[in-house]
Amino acid sequence: MNSKDSQKQLVVITGMSGAGKTLAIRTFEDLNYFCIDNLPPDLLANLVNLWKESGVDADGLAIVVDVRTGQFFGDFMQAYEELTSAQVKGYSRAKILFLDASDPILIRRFKETRRKHPLVAEGKGILESIKEERHILADIKEKADKVIDTSNLEPEGFRREIRRYFGPQGAREGMVITVISFGYKYGVPLDADLVFDVRFLANPYWVEKLSKLDGNQEEVRHYVLSDPLTEPLMERLCSLIEFSIPQYEKEGKAYLSIAIGCTGGRHRSVVVANELARYLSVRDFNVLVEHRDCPKG
Repeated sequence: MNSKDSQKQLVVITGMSGAGKTLAIRTFEDLNYFCIDNLPPDLLANLVNLWKESGVDADGLAIVVDVRTGQFFGDFMQAYEELTSAQVKGYSRAKILFLDASDPILIRRFKETRRKHPLVAEGKGILESIKEERHILADIKEKADKVIDTSNLEPEGFRREIRRYFGPQGAREGMVITVISFGYKYGVPLDADLVFDVRFLANPYWVEKLSKLDGNQEEVRHYVLSDPLTEPLMERLCSLIEFSIPQYEKEGKAYLSIAIGCTGGRHRSVVVANELARYLSVRDFNVLVEHRDCPKG
């Protein structure tokens, strides 16, 4: 990103404790963002203005705000709305990046690192603390511009996700749409805005010559598209998505995640996700495709 030719980005990073905020802030540093960790929400606007006047040479500002600030965290949404309404000259609208992970994954991470959850108190276990934190963050997650589910992401995959959305190549016009194929047996993506189940389509898994292939290969694609139900499904799905996109854009949403699921995430969901992405791409939407569970078989 050339900071002289384009607006700098303001990113507020929040989300579940243990979901990867430390790795996220390090990744933003590598992207030449000026980074602040664990800032009380009511200092957001002051910090942005101070940083703007400082003349620091950076491509953006990334700030971590989470429940570690204790009672101050209750001011998050008010502080964020004040920041976005300020419309700081030379900077894009502040965006919320929300990091999430499943409860079992969060519990495992805390046990492995032996860290204490910030909401753990006497008589309260880690699972109760995680549930309380989810309740506190529910409204913020709903308002987030981008949610990243780190449950199944290796560190490099996580860094790649951040670079994809907030690096130089992420500075594009219009809403960024990610179409994700997944397998229900591995869980629904926590970062999905829209979820569609295609398990009613004919399953190539039960065809011996197709079972070990995946939906990226022409034989499987042809099999799935030959199902009499696939064409009416795609017509309705594409129509619904194309109708919905402008409505999300009116709400100011910068990123939209559409999840397409089948049993294992290897055949039907991959084909449908690819077809949907192709449909949107030829209509000049900014589309990314991710096949989350395809490599798992």
